[in-house]
Amino acid sequence: MYILKTEQSFDSAHFLYGYKGKCKNIHGHRWTIIAEIFSYNLVEDGQLRGMIVDFSDFKHDLKLISDNFDHSLIYEKNSLKSKTIEALNEENFKLIEVDFRPTAENFSKHIFDTLMDKGYNVKSVMVYETPNNCAMYTGE
Repeated sequence: MYILKTEQSFDSAHFLYGYKGKCKNIHGHRWTIIAEIFSYNLVEDGQLRGMIVDFSDFKHDLKLISDNFDHSLIYEKNSLKSKTIEALNEENFKLIEVDFRPTAENFSKHIFDTLMDKGYNVKSVMVYETPNNCAMYTGE
């Protein structure tokens, strides 16, 4: 099996709605995403001969995902009052509402699924929320 791996990072804030502990408050992370794709065969002819995919395409697609979240407040749907969202929007803050609790575990699955939707054979996605703590999703 052939494996390609690339990495991107983004800075954002989040909080864990309904959590009893420090993470219930808005706080930030330097999130790091490490994505691996695989193939049992390499392209046999043309410009991509000897490759799984063009590395620059893979890096670009992961960067698009990462850049979407960069310098934003990511929050779970129905976790903020509409007045709060309205006030933050009036201040032109970048808000991203997600359908999941914004944990490293859920981000790893979300990014895995997004890359799969783009046509990649994804082996794993690891999401670090600190340099020492990460979650990985493999789809298995």
